[in-house]
Amino acid sequence: MLDDFMVRAALAGVGVAIASAPLGCFVVWRRMAYFGDATAHAAILGVAVSLAFSMSIFVGTLTVALLMALTVSVLSGRGYAMDTLLGVLAHSALAFGLVAVSFLSGVRIDLMAYLFGDILAVSRGDLSVIWGGAALVVLLIGWRWSALLVSTLSQDLAHASGIDPKREQLVLTLALAITVAVAIKVVGVLLIAAMLIIPAAAARPLSRTPEGMAVAAGVIGILSAVAGLRAAYVFDTPAGPSIVCVAAITFLASSAVGSFRSVDRG
Repeated sequence: MLDDFMVRAALAGVGVAIASAPLGCFVVWRRMAYFGDATAHAAILGVAVSLAFSMSIFVGTLTVALLMALTVSVLSGRGYAMDTLLGVLAHSALAFGLVAVSFLSGVRIDLMAYLFGDILAVSRGDLSVIWGGAALVVLLIGWRWSALLVSTLSQDLAHASGIDPKREQLVLTLALAITVAVAIKVVGVLLIAAMLIIPAAAARPLSRTPEGMAVAAGVIGILSAVAGLRAAYVFDTPAGPSIVCVAAITFLASSAVGSFRSVDRG
């Protein structure tokens, strides 16, 4: 079954959707969209480092994404506005990554595949990395779910409950870095943030509980991956962007449903 490249692509998309769903909910709740963007953009620098030192792309992107996330966390309280800091770091990391790639001699690299994903070229080894990373993210978020919810709701309440908000932020940072590392092959660095945010945002009007929103985001992400791949096959369009387009259409539909419910209640 895994000899079929479309089956491997679908499984890769489902794996990324499963990893992105619970993490994306916290990104939406905490308004960390730019944080996710900055971490994702840093991944291209991780690709350059991996190729330069002949190491695993997963290890390189995970390391650099984690360093970027930690850098943002450290600098966030140093007098800079968060949106300004994230904007500077996100675009700087992407630019340095692209420049670093240009210095690699004797290495062939399809830059578009890393920017926008190359899900149709996913191998069995890639599937192992994606699903292993997805399982790790789900286990990590599931383990800290209650503490993460409390610290997201109120830092004061978290302290009163004996929860360290900085520790929970570190958990999210680690989960985000892992998700970026596993998703780069599927949707590329420029679209990773979209897969984090859009399914979670689409699930919000349809959910009444945090757990329900995480499950709904996972379902929307999976459907977006499968339907986007089908659309890419039928219309001969890029697979990664097609997946994000389907997720965006789902977001518009869920927003309309949410608006109708608000009108009915009024």
